[in-house]
Amino acid sequence: MHTGWLCRTLGMICAAWLAACGGNSAESPVAEAAVTFHRGNGGEPATLDPHRNEETSGSAILRDLFEGLVSEDVDLNIIPGVAASWQISDDGLQYTFNLAPEARWSNGDAVTAADFVAGLRRTVTPATASTYAELLSPIRNAAAVTRGELPPTELAVTALDDHTLVIELESPTPYFVQLLAMPQTFPLHRSAFAEHGAGFARPGNLISNGPYRLTEWVVNSHIRLERNPHYHAVEDVQIEVVYYHNTEDRDAELRRYRAGELDYTYEIPNSQFDWINENLPGELHVSPRLSVYFYGFDMTEPPFDDVRLRQALTMAIDRRIITEQVNGIGELPAFGIVPPGIRDYAPASYAWSGLDDAARIAEARRLYAAAGYSAGNPLRTEIRYNTSENHRRLAIAVAAMWKAALGVEVEIVNQEWKVMLQDRLNPAAWDIMRYGWVADYSDAFTFLEIFQSSHGQNFTGFDNARYDALVAAAAAQADPVRRLATMAQAERALIDSYPVIPLYFYVNKHLVKPHVVGYRPNSLDHDRTQHFRVERSH
Repeated sequence: MHTGWLCRTLGMICAAWLAACGGNSAESPVAEAAVTFHRGNGGEPATLDPHRNEETSGSAILRDLFEGLVSEDVDLNIIPGVAASWQISDDGLQYTFNLAPEARWSNGDAVTAADFVAGLRRTVTPATASTYAELLSPIRNAAAVTRGELPPTELAVTALDDHTLVIELESPTPYFVQLLAMPQTFPLHRSAFAEHGAGFARPGNLISNGPYRLTEWVVNSHIRLERNPHYHAVEDVQIEVVYYHNTEDRDAELRRYRAGELDYTYEIPNSQFDWINENLPGELHVSPRLSVYFYGFDMTEPPFDDVRLRQALTMAIDRRIITEQVNGIGELPAFGIVPPGIRDYAPASYAWSGLDDAARIAEARRLYAAAGYSAGNPLRTEIRYNTSENHRRLAIAVAAMWKAALGVEVEIVNQEWKVMLQDRLNPAAWDIMRYGWVADYSDAFTFLEIFQSSHGQNFTGFDNARYDALVAAAAAQADPVRRLATMAQAERALIDSYPVIPLYFYVNKHLVKPHVVGYRPNSLDHDRTQHFRVERSH
C-alpha cells in the first residue's frame, strides 16, 4: 500500500510506530513526497540477517541493504562493490581485495576488511546455523569450521589492514568472485552485533552498508527502506524510499498492481496470463530464469525410502500438460535438475524422457506395483505447498495425474511459507513438499551442491556416497573440461536416485509499470532497486 494512504488511515499510530522502530541514524526520515518504489516480494522473509538468509524474498531486500566485495550490474556482470579492485594469484588460490576507503556503513562508520572477515566467519560458524554455510566451502578450512573441527578464526580470510582483505582457497574455483555478491558473504557491523546479538538485523538495530537502510518492518504487510545517505555512490541512487510488500496471494498482488498500489510484481497469477498479455502487454516481462521447480520426497522413512515408488510417481507426471496448460507462460518441462542456459554445460535428463505417454505410464505402473501398491492397496500421501494459487493449481494437477495413472490418493496441504520452511526440517511432519531452487550464480554447481548429504538445503535426506564424491571432485577440479564432465556425472547420479521430482524450469514473470525506468530481465532475477528510476509524467 502507498505510505500516504497508510498514514492517513493510521494517523498518529503510524507516526509513533515510525519513531519507535524507524531509521538507524539520528537523521530525519525521508519525506513521504520523495521518489518511492513499491515492490511485490512474495512470501514474507524469515529474517534480514544476511548470514542466515535462505530465501529469494529475503535476498532481494538484502541486495538493497548491503553491498559485498563485488556487485552486479543490471546484466549480471560482476563489478566493483566495496572492493575497488582485486588481484588473483597465478595458481588461482589467493584473492586480494582492495577496499574503497570511502565505503561507509549507514551510521557513517567506515567499512573495513575486518568487517568482511567477521561476516564470512559468522556464516561458517556452526552456532549461526546457516543453511548456506557450505556455499563458502571453496575457502580454505571453511568445511572444517562448518563441521566444528576448527574454530572460525582458522577460516583463511585475513585483514592485512583496514582496506586490504586476502582470501585463500582450497582449490581454484571459477565462480568464486560471483559468490562474493551473495548475502552470505556480506560484511558484519561488529559493534551492532556485539550490542544486539541475533537481534542486530531488526529495525532500529540494523546498520547496513548498501544503497538503502531499514526503517520499518510491519509483519504481514511490508518492509520499508530509505536511501542510505552514507552510501559511497548515493548520487547514482534515484529512488529514495522502497516498500517491499508481502504478496503470497498472486491474485491479490495483481489487483494491487492494477489499482496503482504496486510498481513491480513478484510474479503473476498463471490463470490470468492471457488477460494480462492482452491488456497489459507493454508491462508484462517474461524471460528465461536459471531456476527449477520440484517436489521433494521425505526419503528418511517409508514409503519414500523405496526408489521404485519415487520413480513411479516421477514418471506418472505429464510435464508438458503442466507447462502448456496448467501454467502456460513459457516454462520448460524439467527432466533433470540443472536448467538450460549455463555456458558449456549440457544438462542431464531422465533416460525415459523420450518415451511416448503410453510407454511412460506403463513403466510407472510396473514400478508402482513392484513397490507393493495396487488398486486395492493404493498409496495414500500428501503434497505440501506454500500459499499461492499457482502452487495450488499445480498440486491439484499432479494429484489428478497420479490418481488417473496409478490410483494414488493424495491430500493437498497448504501452509504459510515460514511455517513450511520450519516443517521442512522435520521429515516426520511431511511426505512430499513443494520447493524450488534459484541459481545463486551462473554455474551448474549451484544446483548440485545443495543435494550433498551434509548440505543445509538438503531436506530430503538424500545420502549417496558416490554423489558426494563426484560433487567434491568437481569442486576440486581445476581443469574446466574435466570439471564439467564430473558435474554431468553427478547430475546423472542424482536424477537416477529420484530424491526429488523436477517439474519445470522457471521463467521470470513480472509486471512493471511504464514509469519504472531501467528494468531489464536477467537469468538470476536479481533486480536491485538502485538500477531503477521512477519517472512519472506530470
